[in-house]
Amino acid sequence: MAGKLRLTLKKSRIGKLPRHRQILDGLGLKRRQQVVEREDTPAIRGMVEKVRYLLDVEQI
Repeated sequence: MAGKLRLTLKKSRIGKLPRHRQILDGLGLKRRQQVVEREDTPAIRGMVEKVRYLLDVEQI
């Protein structure tokens, strides 16, 4: 798991579970269509899996 992940928040945080909003905060995603790049680590992968239904994920 080397490299980076490009994460795009595709759906709004409004009305989502509080835990999922906390995970999005941890990933640095606040607004819809916001894009961030994060290191590809097991911790980040675990966070992404929890909120995958809200994200578009690319490996770069």
